Amino acid sequence: MSSMSIAEYKQLVKKKTVRRKRPAVKTQKVVSEGEAILAQHLKVHGIGFETEFKFHQDRKWRADFYLTGTKLLIEVEGGIWSNGRHTRGSGYQADMDKYNAAAILGYTVLRFSTADVKSGRAIEQIKGMVSDG
Repeated sequence: MSSMSIAEYKQLVKKKTVRRKRPAVKTQKVVSEGEAILAQHLKVHGIGFETEFKFHQDRKWRADFYLTGTKLLIEVEGGIWSNGRHTRGSGYQADMDKYNAAAILGYTVLRFSTADVKSGRAIEQIKGMVSDG
């Protein structure tokens, strides 16, 4: 019986690892709590909407909600108290570019925080805009 070192044993039983390239996976946007609640409010009040509405022909900009049959876009801004993307310089600038482009295209953009949605303030203002339109 011959002896084998631990290193020789590990080399002998070492599994060959084959690295496989993962297929590209399209990431879906995670729906925030505010967006989920607002979608429910819109449904309850019979207000038609689309989510992730692409409003610009050339850019990849999307609005959280588009109210069908109107020129209203709704944004639920997250992370406003936690130094989220919308409150940091580059994110804030990108939001301004997006909202200004929407206005130039004739859209009105209503922006709400998650707290606005939870309190009912958002749906009340939206209902006012839809009934006035």
